[in-house]
Order: sequence, then structure tokens, then C-alpha cells
Amino acid sequence: MSGMIERLRGWPVLPEDLLGWAESGFPGLHGVPGLHGIRVEEALKDGTYVLRAELPGVDPADVEITVTEGVLTLRAERTEETKEKHRTEFRYGTFARSVRLPAGAKGDEAAAEYKDGVLTVTVPVPEEKTGTRTIPVRTG
Repeated sequence: MSGMIERLRGWPVLPEDLLGWAESGFPGLHGVPGLHGIRVEEALKDGTYVLRAELPGVDPADVEITVTEGVLTLRAERTEETKEKHRTEFRYGTFARSVRLPAGAKGDEAAAEYKDGVLTVTVPVPEEKTGTRTIPVRTG
């Protein structure tokens, strides 16, 4: 299709830059050379938000995880091992992704583990007990 996106039954045609932005999670940064998106899986299990991110070949020491105002941001670097001219389909440079945490998530208690090319970040999300309250209506 040489770069074209098919129109699917009433869905608008989206520019490729917009699709790239949706993957990277960073508005306006898709066109930055060397910046790549991170593919993620998200789940909410037993009061814990779990984010799994594909980061094959990345040294865990080169991974930075921050939480700011309910947004979890992952940044990682993967540097090219050789400078010789050769064919490669590997991606080198900066990988980044931001996701909004669920309401009530305790970002300051997040934990992370890297194993077999997958980064797993867990964040506690305590269940908030919300009771029903009746509000009386006053008449004047």
C-alpha cells in the first residue's frame, strides 16, 4: 500500500504521523530522530496496576521511570554496539512512553522489575470504599 492507510467503513483516514504519536505516547515528538515508542500491556489485578513494557536488549541501568501528577513515564536508551556500516533492523536511541495511572494509584509506591527483555512496573491502587450518601434538599 506504500504508506497509505485504507479507509474502513466510515472511519476517517488518519495521517501516519498521528498513528506514530499514538504508539509513542508523546505528542509532537514522533518526528524526533532516534525517539521510539515502547509497546506496553496494561492490567488492573487485585488492587494493583501492572504495566509490562517490551524493552529487549536494554540494560536495566539505562531505564528511567518517573511518576508525575498521575502520569507514569518510561524512558530507556539502547546504544549501537558498533559503528561499522552494516544492515540492521534493530532500533537504537531513546525509547519513551507515558501512560495515565488509574485514579487513586499510589505512584510513590511503584516497583519495577526487568526480566527477559520485559520491564514490569507495579503500582498499588487501593480500592476506595464509596458509600451512598443522601443529601437533604432544603426549602426556602
